[in-house]
Amino acid sequence: MEVLKKIYQSQLFKISSLNSLSIILKIGIGLVTSKLLAVFVGPSGMALVGNLRNFMTSLESVSTLGFQNGIVKYVAETKEDKSQLQKILSTVFISLVVIAVFLSGVLFLFAAFWNQEIFGNHCQYHSVFKVLGLALPWYVISIFLISVLNGLGSFKKVIWINSIGNAIGLVISIVLILEYRTFGALLAIVFSPALLFLVSFYFVNKEINIFNTISRTAFDFEIIKNLSSYSLMALVSSVIGPLVFLSIRNNIIQTLDYSQAGYWETMTRISTYYMLFVSTILTVYFLPKLAVAKDNQGTKNVFWSYYKGILPVFILGVTAVYFLRFYIVKLLFTAEFLPVSSLFFWQLVGDVLKVSSLILGYQFFAKKLTVAFIITELLSLSIIYFSSVFLVSIYGLEGVVMAHALTYFVYLIMLAVYFRKSLF
Repeated sequence: MEVLKKIYQSQLFKISSLNSLSIILKIGIGLVTSKLLAVFVGPSGMALVGNLRNFMTSLESVSTLGFQNGIVKYVAETKEDKSQLQKILSTVFISLVVIAVFLSGVLFLFAAFWNQEIFGNHCQYHSVFKVLGLALPWYVISIFLISVLNGLGSFKKVIWINSIGNAIGLVISIVLILEYRTFGALLAIVFSPALLFLVSFYFVNKEINIFNTISRTAFDFEIIKNLSSYSLMALVSSVIGPLVFLSIRNNIIQTLDYSQAGYWETMTRISTYYMLFVSTILTVYFLPKLAVAKDNQGTKNVFWSYYKGILPVFILGVTAVYFLRFYIVKLLFTAEFLPVSSLFFWQLVGDVLKVSSLILGYQFFAKKLTVAFIITELLSLSIIYFSSVFLVSIYGLEGVVMAHALTYFVYLIMLAVYFRKSLF
């Protein structure tokens, strides 16, 4: 009982429990939003939502220069050195605001161009990009503030910000989707993140007077140079990746139609929900262990503890998902989305291969293997793009999930060969 009491009272247990509740809340909100989209927007609207989400992911990485992880690291290292901390916060804040304002102007002034590139000629949602242009600086500042909190070790506050942000997003989505249908769903995606600024500023201000800390005279180009090495991997995966998926979805729209693209987006959303648990466990538990592993044997122990503990549970889980696929689609969406059930097999096969390779991929981040990461990432993105275009032309929509499975089969082999000394 004494041991259990100590575990229950430990900070790690409390943070992990709070994080688990945050994930469950995020999934719950995601399910409600998915149902709303299914009922009021339909498959074609779902495809447009997917395109905008991919664009937003790339835009976020460009506008923050991929600095998030670097901010966390440097703030954590210098939080006791007020002078150096001021340099870091001032340099990053000024840089991000300048980039965000520039991108805002590009989005606002060229809204028609972005509408055509993201949604195509048949959709007229120019105003979505004008709203995004106005909202972007506030969104970027909120990401900066959350990264600062993370670096200061205020994990609970970060979790609370994300939870409150998800709840705000749900309320806005409900109101806008009910009022404006597809246009409202698109507006909710661009408007909700900007409101996170108010929440994050409130929590950060309790830790540090952020605006008194930031000073133009403290700007230091050397900090930008140091941060750039940490941002390169994030920019490759977070900018190029979403653009590739945007291109795949546009190819489906052109080859098949909007509804088919919406079915694939629906399958992707379902996959995202259960993959969230694995990605969180990897980030919170396995990545730190890989980072401190000093030799091949230590790394091997971490790899195989993952394969013995996490992978079998995941396989059991997705097996259950496969047999319950018809009920899942009906529960989360509507009968109109039942064609999605034909996509589950190859999607789940691909997800099992993806989960098998994720632990190996995290070794790139743990050991800062930048060049190897970029090469394997670009290869895998090339495979999924070209194989999806080829397979969709032969098998229709099922070809895109077949391409997903093929990509992660090849990716797993590549990583297994590269890390063979630490794996076998």
